[in-house]
Amino acid sequence: MRHGEWHGSRRFSWLRAAVLGANDGIVSTSSLLIGVASAGAGRGAVLAAGVAGLVAGAMSMAAGEYVSVSSQADAERSDLARERRELQEDAEAEHRELAAIYVGRGLDPTLASSVATQLMARDALGAHARDELGISEFMRARPVQAAAASAAAFAAGAALPLSTALAVPAAHMVPVVGGLSLGFLALLGAVAARAGGASPWRGALRVSFWSALAMLLTAAVGRLFGTIGS
Repeated sequence: MRHGEWHGSRRFSWLRAAVLGANDGIVSTSSLLIGVASAGAGRGAVLAAGVAGLVAGAMSMAAGEYVSVSSQADAERSDLARERRELQEDAEAEHRELAAIYVGRGLDPTLASSVATQLMARDALGAHARDELGISEFMRARPVQAAAASAAAFAAGAALPLSTALAVPAAHMVPVVGGLSLGFLALLGAVAARAGGASPWRGALRVSFWSALAMLLTAAVGRLFGTIGS
């Protein structure tokens, strides 16, 4: 039976990945656009750099997430294979181990043994995976889905400053892209903090601070190299 309580921790995994990808897409692409524009490059060069940054960033996020989650999946498969072998070789020892876990969580030994018996009779490997290894079907590592989600989140975030740069006149590109990007980022930080049960103002402030710093630094670098090259 499902109950009506809401827990923010249930959303933490997908929320973190989505926020990280979108945030990275906005910050990276807006900073790149601002840096290239500050160097005095033409509108075409700025937009080309933005599109290249979107594609490269999305693929980088996908590759990094795929490698990371694949390593986690490999470790899970190895742990499950070892657990399956131990259940076949000495099921009684595994029963005692599972019962001890429940005793450690507050059950008396007799009840813990009974619970372990019933759960192992239904799905021994599933019980050990969940309660001994901390692996559940809901939290299993899925490399392809993680890579696709990270790439999509990055691309969606990067599309915001890129579409802004495409729509505004070249003379106003830097302030408009910077301002709107910071607004998007503050909103994203507030929504993510709110979904996690934290203060939306604090979430907006910390995202805005680091993002503004990144844009200012890339603008300074672009202006420096623009001056050197002129």
